[in-house]
Amino acid sequence: MAILLVLILTLFIGTSKGQLGIGFYSETCPNAESIVRSVVQNAIFSNTNLAAVLLRLHFHDCFVEGCDGSILIENGSNAERHAVGHQGVGGFEVIERAKAELESVCPGVVSCADIVALAARDAIALANGPVYMVPTGRRDGQISSLSLAAEMPEVSDTIQQLKAKFFQKGLTEKDLVLLSAAHTIGTTACFFMTNRLYNFFPGGGSDPSINPAFLPDLKARCPQNGDVNVRLATDAGSEETFDSHILQNIRDGFAVLESDARLNDDVTTKSVIDSYFGLFNPFFEQSFQADFVESIVKMGQIGVKTGFQGEIRHVCAAFN
Repeated sequence: MAILLVLILTLFIGTSKGQLGIGFYSETCPNAESIVRSVVQNAIFSNTNLAAVLLRLHFHDCFVEGCDGSILIENGSNAERHAVGHQGVGGFEVIERAKAELESVCPGVVSCADIVALAARDAIALANGPVYMVPTGRRDGQISSLSLAAEMPEVSDTIQQLKAKFFQKGLTEKDLVLLSAAHTIGTTACFFMTNRLYNFFPGGGSDPSINPAFLPDLKARCPQNGDVNVRLATDAGSEETFDSHILQNIRDGFAVLESDARLNDDVTTKSVIDSYFGLFNPFFEQSFQADFVESIVKMGQIGVKTGFQGEIRHVCAAFN
């Protein structure tokens, strides 16, 4: 059962247009959050993998130009959503569906950026993850460019590169571990596994951090010179439930993504993982979920536009 986490974030609660707040639309569009929740629920009931897709969309939006819906823009080949670092990102149609319903009852009120954050929250809850409150009041950005997505974290990044990219966004090593743990739901493509399985070292070879008992299974699912579009779970054994199982997989050498495996190589990030296990923390699942909520709410505040900044788009894929 999901844990109910009611976060009272006094720093961000308020009615001022210059800050985010819990219940920002309570007067201007009181049914905004329930409308988004209904659209997300219907989408995930039709395709359970959309829970992970919507969560990933929120992450990718926030890491480029802040959480401003810039990834949603579709204005040609130079649009941010076409960046190499955004390969496989989806869920755009769900956001547009929610936006259309909101525009029919509250035209020009709810931003696409907020819809993305709310949809991720609802997706997590529907995957048996924590239920939490999302500060809203973001406005939509007015820039979307391929070049701005050049510094997205990549699955092949070293742990030093990953930490540096998170630090640049005001996030810590603990945030890196917890947000990476979002890979507890969803799938990845063999495309992202090829180097790790067959060319990890110059001249070939597999990543030695892969558990020898797990390596044959990965190679069977992603054979050399096979179909790179084949999908496999990023958290083997628990891909449809949002939980801390992925951290155990990382500890045991069963991480699927190379970037997840690297978390176990670094003293600081490994200590974060280890803190959720052991005799002195029998309630590590509750602790993990509470900490994850803190990190994703923090991530959702990166570079937000508020007040008179940005705009409220009428259609999420296009500037006004």
